[in-house]
Amino acid sequence: MPHYLQQVAYSIEGWKALVKKPQNRIEAVRPAIERLGGKIESAWYTFGDYDVVLIVQMPSNVDAGAIAIAFAAGGAVSPLKPHLY
Repeated sequence: MPHYLQQVAYSIEGWKALVKKPQNRIEAVRPAIERLGGKIESAWYTFGDYDVVLIVQMPSNVDAGAIAIAFAAGGAVSPLKPHLY
């Protein structure tokens, strides 16, 4: 199964929700990823531009895109920034 890097930055709304009700967000998103046939391989909380970095296995690009759209639609994360390498 292909691996994907997900770099997540919380929005202001996301930070407010975490302050109000702290929780392990990595474990909170695990069921959604697994429902699409994916698996979290590694996950880290970080400092800097991103708050969480995940390496996930997903069955396809469509599934990886679907989970990214679902997370963004919830409003708790900021829009992703494109990076050129």
